[in-house]
Amino acid sequence: MPSYCSNNRLYSDCANCPLPMTEDRFLFILVYLKNNPLQVFQGELFGMPQNKANQWIHTLLPVLQATLRALGDTPARSMEQLAQRLGSHMLPDISSSVPDESSTDSKQEKHGSSDQPLFAMMGRNGASSAPKIRINRKATIAARKNVTP
Repeated sequence: MPSYCSNNRLYSDCANCPLPMTEDRFLFILVYLKNNPLQVFQGELFGMPQNKANQWIHTLLPVLQATLRALGDTPARSMEQLAQRLGSHMLPDISSSVPDESSTDSKQEKHGSSDQPLFAMMGRNGASSAPKIRINRKATIAARKNVTP
């Protein structure tokens, strides 16, 4: 049975298409998303040059995202969305892991949303606790001069 494009034209693959079947295209985009290889390597895996791999990636990603959205299987972006999908009985209580309510409130005001992120965001740490190496100390300079080449 022939397949049709959105504008009712007959759709057909070219004879020498590197990804002739739907399963091949699905495998191509899943390998790319799972392994995150360079496009050159992705092209070599599927027998095409890098520029064609780039075109296929940019063609298939929106198709996969639209399909997942239509099926309702897009990734959850917050703890609340994940809880709705899995049911609240499967998730641990995240309020018990937060020791200070005021720090949570200030973070929520700072980011402008009350949704907890799915993964904890890590801020930059302060100065390193490792001791500084003082290169210009007299003992260090003497040690450098005493080393034989």
